[in-house]
Amino acid sequence: MRTAILRLLLALVLALALAAPVLAWESRVKSVRDGDSINVLNSEGVVVNIRLYGIDAPELKQAFGFQAKKKLSQLVSRKNVQIENVDTDRYGRTVALVRLDNGALVNEEMVRAGLAWVYTQYCLREDICASLRQAEAEAKSAGRGLWAESSPTPPWEWRREHKTEEWYKAPVRAMKTIVHKIKVIIH
Repeated sequence: MRTAILRLLLALVLALALAAPVLAWESRVKSVRDGDSINVLNSEGVVVNIRLYGIDAPELKQAFGFQAKKKLSQLVSRKNVQIENVDTDRYGRTVALVRLDNGALVNEEMVRAGLAWVYTQYCLREDICASLRQAEAEAKSAGRGLWAESSPTPPWEWRREHKTEEWYKAPVRAMKTIVHKIKVIIH
């Protein structure tokens, strides 16, 4: 009898632990880098580069790149947001879900506005990615943003086509150098 009660209690504690939401942290947006990246200040006042999880917005030199940055700026500039870390990318950026105070998911708002694609290669959380795909389908069917074009070029294809150009290579080289230096210091 005692063993059965302990097992039941353990199962209940485990179920509650697994059901608990992922801890998010609040931050103030310092700047918007482009349509899918922002800089925020953490609790120690350190700038943290955030890449929005599951989406890929047009590059600034690409069609709709400026509009994507402007929309993201309208959504988050100088506002407090909730950051839910999902991953860290190869450039050392925190890949995250970003929510406004009203609970709206910024990642999804960018897709819904037709100013970002679902980044299917990296969108692996089905609970989030399903709603992102739905928002993309709605934007596409309504012809919003980049979907006003008959065949918009996804950013990952655009980057592949332009990666040999010097204006593209220099910032990527600089970011890789910074990440390498950070890794050397840590190790």
